[in-house]
Amino acid sequence: MNRPVFEIKQRQTQGKKHSKFYLLTWLNVTALILGIRSVQAQDTSHLRYSIFRPMPRALMREEMETDRPNITESPFTVEPGHFQYEADLFKHRRETSEDSKQRLSIFNQANLKLGLLPRTALQVIVESYVRELDREIQSGEKQSAEGFGDITIRIKQNLLGNYKGNFSLALIPYVKIPTNRYSENQSDEEGLMVPMSLKLPGDWKIGMQVEADRMLDEESKRHHAELLQSLSVSHVLFEKLEVSGETYYTYDLKSHHFNNFLDAALAVELTRDLKIDAGMVYGLQKDAHKDFFFGLAFRY
Repeated sequence: MNRPVFEIKQRQTQGKKHSKFYLLTWLNVTALILGIRSVQAQDTSHLRYSIFRPMPRALMREEMETDRPNITESPFTVEPGHFQYEADLFKHRRETSEDSKQRLSIFNQANLKLGLLPRTALQVIVESYVRELDREIQSGEKQSAEGFGDITIRIKQNLLGNYKGNFSLALIPYVKIPTNRYSENQSDEEGLMVPMSLKLPGDWKIGMQVEADRMLDEESKRHHAELLQSLSVSHVLFEKLEVSGETYYTYDLKSHHFNNFLDAALAVELTRDLKIDAGMVYGLQKDAHKDFFFGLAFRY
């Protein structure tokens, strides 16, 4: 039976999107298999320490590992008994929908991290202050809101390669507590992230992440599932400057809609325990957000 041309084109488009999904999934699984085969035995000398018995600084990593500045999280945990602060000191986001344009400015979105056990860390993410501006495209009417943002609680559990080996893997479940004073989204949201990291010769590093989220649809006021996959590449220049590039996509299982993103960032190591960074995120679709940000991280 002959099908309409528009239906054939739609199926071809969906086929291309699913091909990208399968390709990224295959890359992540392949890297996971190779990484597990290459990972070395865990260093048991770190297992005696906890939040009540802090790890000596002499045993801490020479380089501070951070979840910044990319979307891809780090699979490494903060050393037990130590504290790490990471933050978007300033982040600006632009989004465009069919009906409106949104501008979002976030000040001091802080990730407070505490090492509990050798491979377990608690993370509390706080949006200190958010300013939101919406403008209707047709009427030009503007609405603004500002105030304290949401709080997100995460537990990072490293599974492989936290202190030794070239491949690392972790699980990060999280829950968002709706404490914001600027948005109509007053619902909890949850998810699970699986970040991976593979160290290569010559100060190169590959990061990968798969993620599943339960998000609120602000129009229907119902939750739906979203998927995220990312792939990042970073390289250290001049010993202190790290350059990174990343691609990732999100997929809304309710609307069957993809958004694709590219981002780039620079991070400078000022001391062993202090880094600053800056970068940008560019959404390829019209309704995909565009960000720029700068931030810092320090360890104590």
